[in-house]
Amino acid sequence: MTDLRTPRLRLHPIDTAEGDRIVGRRPAAGDTWADDFPFDGDVHGVRAFLNATAAHGDQRPFGHYRITRTADGKAIGGIGFKGQPDDGCAEVGYGLSPSARGHGYATEALAALLDVAAGHGLSRVVADTTADNVASQRTLERAGFRRVGTNGDLHRYEVPLDAPSRPTLPR
Repeated sequence: MTDLRTPRLRLHPIDTAEGDRIVGRRPAAGDTWADDFPFDGDVHGVRAFLNATAAHGDQRPFGHYRITRTADGKAIGGIGFKGQPDDGCAEVGYGLSPSARGHGYATEALAALLDVAAGHGLSRVVADTTADNVASQRTLERAGFRRVGTNGDLHRYEVPLDAPSRPTLPR
């Protein structure tokens, strides 16, 4: 599978070897990481990807992607599907290293992942975030998601992939 490209980012579908390096926080020769990559959220997301891969085999295209900023070639975070689609729906999660936050990168990466989901026939994508994570809520809203409910401290969001209001990025 090839990398996904946006105007400012490259989303690289990771394999288990790269996943092991990220979880172990041990870059190999050729890995170019931001000083604060991976952060704890990256490790958590990649560990879930590795567990799913061990249990069910290759997850791509519904796996995990390393987010790399094209301006400097540094890995700044991750984004991915939390498992294989079910009944036309998939759940996503994402995170950026602290130094990369506040620049719209998460929204840009999320739009690219929504294109993958739509291109593989999914009808909707869901995500959740905690009530106190206002930045993540705004990211989801900028990517076209709408809050559809709450479950305790979690806010549940979804976006129909055929929605005319869903933002698309120039390629």
